[in-house]
Amino acid sequence: MVSAAEAGDLLRPLAPQVLGAVVRRYGHFDLAEDATQEALLAASVQWPRDGLPQNPKAWLISVASRRLTDMLRSEQARRRREDAAAGSAVTGLGAAQAGERPAGEADDTLIVLFMCCHPSLSTASQVALTLRAVGGLSTAEIARALLGSEQTVTRRITRAKQSIKDSGIPFALPAPGELAGRLQAVLRVLYLVFNEGYAATAGTVLMRADLADEAIRLTRALHAGLPDDAEVSGLLALTLLVHARHRARTSPEGSLIPMAEQDRSRWDQGLIAEGTALLTAALPRGPTGPYQLQAAIAAVHDEAASAEATDWPQIAALYGVLLRLQDNPVVALNHAVAVSMVTRPRAGLELLRRLGADPRINADRRFHAVRAHLLEMAGDQAAALPAYRAAARAATNLQQQRYLNQQISRLAQGPPGAGQ
Repeated sequence: MVSAAEAGDLLRPLAPQVLGAVVRRYGHFDLAEDATQEALLAASVQWPRDGLPQNPKAWLISVASRRLTDMLRSEQARRRREDAAAGSAVTGLGAAQAGERPAGEADDTLIVLFMCCHPSLSTASQVALTLRAVGGLSTAEIARALLGSEQTVTRRITRAKQSIKDSGIPFALPAPGELAGRLQAVLRVLYLVFNEGYAATAGTVLMRADLADEAIRLTRALHAGLPDDAEVSGLLALTLLVHARHRARTSPEGSLIPMAEQDRSRWDQGLIAEGTALLTAALPRGPTGPYQLQAAIAAVHDEAASAEATDWPQIAALYGVLLRLQDNPVVALNHAVAVSMVTRPRAGLELLRRLGADPRINADRRFHAVRAHLLEMAGDQAAALPAYRAAARAATNLQQQRYLNQQISRLAQGPPGAGQ
């Protein structure tokens, strides 16, 4: 017998393979995705009860194929009734064509991933469809992961599948001339999913490790398909190097622990070694892109035995290169912190002053929190206090809010012995 959790772990990597096989056999990405979801649901119920089938993938393909055949027949019957007067018929693939396009044993995960991240879709739709079609998550699981309603997620997925259907995207990897542009959309979606898992935008927990783990799993699948792409290696290295610290980021109660105060013995040395090896192999292949640079910054942090031993000049230099590659206010914010650690807080505050005119970041919790931290480092507690308050007001995650309120209470009380 297999537990429900074990069945879930097995189903996730099989989900895109089954979807790919069914789409290859029948076409109809939209209906095939629905049929695959129903097969996954059936497996999650039956396998823990009846035991694993001899060939789980074949079992899922068979169930999904039967369901899709039923859908196609129902659709054809409906169309025939509607078009009887004109004598027209549905031209979609039906059950009789199943044998003409055998699914084979190919793993179509990469193709499905590129379809879900097609640039014609909005970023939100790309994320939701990727988590469902490639990650094998149910609509309810996606809604919980993204802190949205099931109705919203359902609408996004439905619109995304309709867009794919209307676009006539072939079930194949992008042509060589299109690959680079399409790959950027895939990398961005995986990066966003990981970031949301590692630092939840909202809710009561700081991290959702399951979402970060899923992003890493999908990035591994992408890397397996494109092992020589330096930026794919860079993104996988980045997620591993950052995720290596996740056990030390929170207290037993779930509250935030800043990196400078973390117990580094709890960092996962296996993930650090793997991420560093990936990065070391990728950098000489060039050109060096933003994911490789971010991975290099994460590696410098991970290599430091203590917060005091951090090589801040190297981090500041890497952020400077990254800023020249992309106009990103979050990168500029982190660059200001690194500059402060290398020179003095006032230098970082001057960079923040310029950044304060950028509407992409100047109302963000991170901007106010960094400004408060640098003001406190500069000895200006009177100015730091309202900056911490502004950060706390802008925070939408409960644990981040609690941490900022703790800093407010600490500063409001003044140094030990004040007022006595």
